[in-house]
Amino acid sequence: MTTTSIKMNRRSIAWLVFASILTTIVLISCQKGDTPILQEEATAIAQKGKPTSYSSDVLDKWMTMQLRLMRNATGIPNHGFSRPFAYSGIAAFEALKPGMSQQTAQWSEKWNGLTGLPGNFPAKRFYLPANVNAALADINKAMFPNATAADKAAIDSLELALKNEFLSNQPADIIANSTEYGKEIASLVFNWSETDGYKNANAPYTIPTGEGKWKPTPPAFANPATPYWGDNRTIIKGSTTNAAPGYPGNYSTDPGSDFYKMAKEVFDSSIDMSDDHRAMANFWKDVPGVSSPGHWLSILQQVIKQNGTTLEKAALGYALVGAGCNDALISCFSGKYYYNLMRPITYIREVLGQTTWNSFLTTPAHPEYSSAHSSLSAASAAVLQNLFGNVGSITDHTYDYLNYAPRTYASYFDIAAEAGLSRFYAGIHYKRSIQIGFLQGERVAVNIFSKYTEPAGRYNFK
Repeated sequence: MTTTSIKMNRRSIAWLVFASILTTIVLISCQKGDTPILQEEATAIAQKGKPTSYSSDVLDKWMTMQLRLMRNATGIPNHGFSRPFAYSGIAAFEALKPGMSQQTAQWSEKWNGLTGLPGNFPAKRFYLPANVNAALADINKAMFPNATAADKAAIDSLELALKNEFLSNQPADIIANSTEYGKEIASLVFNWSETDGYKNANAPYTIPTGEGKWKPTPPAFANPATPYWGDNRTIIKGSTTNAAPGYPGNYSTDPGSDFYKMAKEVFDSSIDMSDDHRAMANFWKDVPGVSSPGHWLSILQQVIKQNGTTLEKAALGYALVGAGCNDALISCFSGKYYYNLMRPITYIREVLGQTTWNSFLTTPAHPEYSSAHSSLSAASAAVLQNLFGNVGSITDHTYDYLNYAPRTYASYFDIAAEAGLSRFYAGIHYKRSIQIGFLQGERVAVNIFSKYTEPAGRYNFK
């Protein structure tokens, strides 16, 4: 692959990602006051295919709480934050089922192995925001068991504050029923999450050796992180079908080879980085920060607020963006440890002879191919496009709290394009790995929305 063949920019990548999105979900909204729903009413709503229209304020508050927990969490790898994102979204989604439209409720059929959910809702009255409040309080406690005492207290405080708010205008028995139901859902979802394989991700692993193979990278020369993450069970049935990255190309140390040129491009870009490229790399480094999955949770939260999204649709977005992010990372890590491709920093030091060169940002402790930032970002962007359509300009304020200038994008795909490309300017990835990561994430999203069919489009990077 020549330098010309792998040249890319935000617009071209956005088009590549957009080109093979095959389907768009149409969600119907209706006007309905924030009143309790009887079982009979819920059945009627489901039969008519009308979603609820509660405010998504309760979800917004819990998203803010989860982003706080992600910022403060320790002992979780960056990509590991996809799990609390996805499972919390599913807990919120399932907590809404008593009053959910039939069209939206059908998504439950795609959860991979989640069983034991209430099938026939009891003849009780629910206040749906209270269902969500209880579910998200418990699932966050469970997903962040090592949270600080202050963060654990903050979870309890938020849950109680919302519960008291609901009690100010709803009967106590309704809130009690909702609380019981939400906690039951959280327990079921958490127990399911515990069987997805993540506990085995750091099982003993022998690093393959040979020409072009990955080896621990400076400065820490750390052991490989989560070599078996790619064996995790996906959230969505069939989401990773045909999403494997494929052969990364021939390794070579010949100065005339595509591989050599690919590595030299990383080195050359580091010599005279522009201020914007530095800002881009820092904005998407995500650690320290809310993590890369958390960054997309923040974007989702901003989109929901920007559009005044109803609670049902917001919960679906929470579940599906999290699932897309999670499953794209499973596919990505499966490929990383299958090919075990050498990182740019190793090639630049050992082959180009730049023995003291360092990447602008520290290279993560796992193999090169493909780019995790690209795969999770492409999947997240494609899910957002399917659910919300074109929403116009989007300004990302995720890192205002770190005093980073917010960055504005024309579309979800432009956000994803920059997220991926930032890793090239950070000195972490070859452009080829970024491009293939986009295809990987996009195929996961296509599988989620098109019943697991292969994208019809062909990708040509020349």
